[in-house]
Amino acid sequence: MAQMKFMCDAERCIECNGCVTACKNANDVEWGIQRRRVVTLDDGMPEEVSISVACMHCDDAPCMAVCPTDCFYKTDDGIVLHDKDLCIGCGYCLYACPFGAPQFPKQNAFGERGKMDKCTFCAGGPAETQEEEYQKYGANRIAEGKLPLCAEMCSTKALLAGDAQEVADIFRQRVVRRGHRDGGWSDNQRRERTRAGQGDDLSAADSLAYDAARQG
Repeated sequence: MAQMKFMCDAERCIECNGCVTACKNANDVEWGIQRRRVVTLDDGMPEEVSISVACMHCDDAPCMAVCPTDCFYKTDDGIVLHDKDLCIGCGYCLYACPFGAPQFPKQNAFGERGKMDKCTFCAGGPAETQEEEYQKYGANRIAEGKLPLCAEMCSTKALLAGDAQEVADIFRQRVVRRGHRDGGWSDNQRRERTRAGQGDDLSAADSLAYDAARQG
């Protein structure tokens, strides 16, 4: 069984926020809810880097461990979902999550902020009808054999989604190509400074990337 995961390639992210817009359009979330966001580090500096962040559907999800009502559950393909009918809005999941994925529609004290909402990997959630599912959790593209819209709409393919092994294989191939001057996306300023500091010799990095790709 495939284990579904996200991965954002920071070398490719251009902070266009297309993934954020796609998520909002696909799931029609409440005002104040932002299931996906783009975080930029060292903004305006030569080493600026951006990454798209949402629920990472952890193997050992801390939100599941701390929820007092056990509203979280994991599907067979590794997607972490939750039952809004069981959620009491206590906020424990927000404090436990290292990615800040849990969102609440109101800014009141916990318990009065409303039901928690988060990325569902476009897999919907527990509901009796499709209409109820969409109203509570948004689109269920996984049931239609599609990937999350945020990843499909990423213009630079920085945001990858799908089976963890396939996503890892794609990233390994990119790492191998980046080790060469004529490789894809090789004009990254941070990489060029590293290259200059090593006297234009990145053979060690190339070897490590090649070995990682071969080992799978």
